[in-house]
Amino acid sequence: MDVSPLVWTVTLAVTVAFFVYEFFAHVRTPHEPSIGEAARWSALYIGLALLFGVGIGVFSGWGYGGEYFAGYLTEKALSIDNLFVFLLIMTSFAVPRVHQQKVLMIGIVIALVLRGAFIAVGATLIENLSWVFYVFGALLLVLAWRQAFGSEDSDPTDGRIMRLVRRVLPVSDEYDGGRFVTRIDGRRFVTPLMLTVLTIGVVDVVFAVDSIPAIFGLTEQTYIVFTANAFALMGLRQLYFLIGGLLQRLVYLAQGLAIILAFIGVKLVMHALHVNELPFVNGGQPLLWVPEVPIWFSLSFIGLVVAIATVASLLRTRGAGADEALDEEAEDPSLSRRG
Repeated sequence: MDVSPLVWTVTLAVTVAFFVYEFFAHVRTPHEPSIGEAARWSALYIGLALLFGVGIGVFSGWGYGGEYFAGYLTEKALSIDNLFVFLLIMTSFAVPRVHQQKVLMIGIVIALVLRGAFIAVGATLIENLSWVFYVFGALLLVLAWRQAFGSEDSDPTDGRIMRLVRRVLPVSDEYDGGRFVTRIDGRRFVTPLMLTVLTIGVVDVVFAVDSIPAIFGLTEQTYIVFTANAFALMGLRQLYFLIGGLLQRLVYLAQGLAIILAFIGVKLVMHALHVNELPFVNGGQPLLWVPEVPIWFSLSFIGLVVAIATVASLLRTRGAGADEALDEEAEDPSLSRRG
């Protein structure tokens, strides 16, 4: 896929313009979006993402179009899982609803910047070191295991970094509107809003470790990796308010994502064997008999897993059992990620 510097420049400029518009049009004035507002904007951003994928298919070939859609679907599913952690952080810090948009917006920008850096590093490694596919594949298999069976009891708001921040910076007990820094008796204090943003920023680093190897397992095209990530993050703020109540009902989302990460991990290892250059594996020769997983199969598999996880989650928490399930998850939020 040949992407000119002009196309890259335009893409980056439009992405920056989008976030600037988002800030001035929706975030600058504190308010809690209505369901209607969140639904309209979420539908718009998802529609734009799908339209962009069609454009890639028409102008660059449907092989690349399929890679984009598989990457976008995977990143969107991972982003929804990330929203659950954001919800826990917002609840732990008791962030007022009218200021949650601001925190989300900053968190999303941090996520995009971090993913951009990870994408650049990942692309360089893949271009120069073919064995990195073994590393990415193994990493995804480990992450899949942790996603499915790992403990989710740790509180990101009380981690080592946050405890260090509280020791180094004076932190106020109360919010001061949407300010990150306030004055009390002539002294400057960091508000809980700043701690919330810092926590989300730290968590974003972990999210990037999950996200970037996963999408590089579906495409080696840096442009597709970046745009799929950008579109997955666009509209995430509105989606938070749209499905905030639904997040706790997605009790099988973690298991679904674990299956997807494991699938991509196996796919990466198979690709690494197919293009092998390691001297201690088959004498440094590629194992051409190892099949490559076609992108249509990857897209179909990911879509099916997301659909099954969603439907199964909603069926489990419907009707009379829904209130009981939600009450249990309210007492122990880890239940909604463990199923």
